[in-house]
Amino acid sequence: MKEVAARAGVSIGAVSLALNGRPGVSAATADRIRAAADDLGWAPNQAAQALAGHRHTDTIGLVLTRPARQLGLEPFYMEFISGIESVLEQHSHALLLRLARDAAQEIEVQRDWWKARRITGSIVVDLRTDDPRVPAMAKLGIPAVAVGHPDLVADRMPTVWTDDATAIQHAVRYLAVLGHRRIARIGGDPDFGHTAIRTRAMENTARELGLPPVRTITTDFSGDEGARATRELLGGPERPTALLYDNDIMAVAGLSAANGMGLHVPRDVSIVAWDDSQLCRLTRPTLSALGHDIFGFGAHAARRLLKIVDRTAVEPGPAQTPVLTPRGSSGPPPPSPRPPS
Repeated sequence: MKEVAARAGVSIGAVSLALNGRPGVSAATADRIRAAADDLGWAPNQAAQALAGHRHTDTIGLVLTRPARQLGLEPFYMEFISGIESVLEQHSHALLLRLARDAAQEIEVQRDWWKARRITGSIVVDLRTDDPRVPAMAKLGIPAVAVGHPDLVADRMPTVWTDDATAIQHAVRYLAVLGHRRIARIGGDPDFGHTAIRTRAMENTARELGLPPVRTITTDFSGDEGARATRELLGGPERPTALLYDNDIMAVAGLSAANGMGLHVPRDVSIVAWDDSQLCRLTRPTLSALGHDIFGFGAHAARRLLKIVDRTAVEPGPAQTPVLTPRGSSGPPPPSPRPPS
């Protein structure tokens, strides 16, 4: 600011007034100051302005409890973040992304961001049952939107969500119509709220259809865990004839594991993935999948948060329900062996 003031022949105070759009300097002087700043390649520091003005910067926070290597391989969050960015760019906002070990560390990160006025609001993902982040962020007063079913926040935070229970019902009914009775699932972290919702929906739907109890193996969403769970299910007694995966990375790994065991997909076992990224259309056979507009989902979360920050009323309601797209990885179950004559 001293250099700009010296170049324009004005005081530092005049530079501050001009570059912050405040009254106190003439239009001609303001133009001269802005020209001097442009010549020097200087712009005000938004973080410093926020601290001086006791306001928060135009930045949205997002903390993910994911290993960095796994995050780079997970199509869902790449699409979700792209959707968020598409909205923030339109409003001249930025996204501040951080990885954390667990919920406790995320709370510390959110607290530090808010106290330092580094964010104007935050998007909370991967809600858990009795999630400690919800009351902690409410106590801090951080404007936030949670990505998850409203039941997981008990009306203490606005939410955006997809109807995972209905999607699971459609998938199980589809497999049952094909003739499958032994259906199993490779799920995600059992502490995540959406994992529990999908598990209950799958168990309830199987019971309504008179199917045997569904076995679910929980994992960390990684390809290695998806392959391990697949081998465990297909190598045991009463081998399932259909497998439903909680993301497409595990489904792709499961397809490879099944092939490695000498099984044919879908003749010996059918596979249905979740998220329906490009991965599902690059395999052979292509993967049947439950999918929705993840990019649009991220954009929806960002728009809702900006309304909360602006104290604008938001309309509750779910985003698009995931839709099943049948492809080459699903078909009728193998014929039951005939009893000896």
